[in-house]
Amino acid sequence: MQVVVDIGAEPATVTLEEPADCTRFHVTVRGGGAAGALDGALRANAVGSLDGDGEAQVHVEAVRRLAAGTVDETWETDFAAMLDYAGSKGWLSDDGASIRAHVERG
Repeated sequence: MQVVVDIGAEPATVTLEEPADCTRFHVTVRGGGAAGALDGALRANAVGSLDGDGEAQVHVEAVRRLAAGTVDETWETDFAAMLDYAGSKGWLSDDGASIRAHVERG
């Protein structure tokens, strides 16, 4: 799954593409713009923020909110497994509320 941030839209939009694919997770930025615009879009849409390394910190509850109504009943189990894997790699915040995600442009 990928969190897609269109910072070229006015206002910027955030959507979740391929939500059923819990085997990969990243943030894709569309519409150009600087890191500050991406951070602002994530914050304005209550999805997350950028960390000091330029990676995204995406709120777990925001992923659930964006996936709601688009996934089947097995998704929560698959998502929990994804979170467990992310935790084993150090990609979850200490409180488990955010997932660290690589940012791709395109």
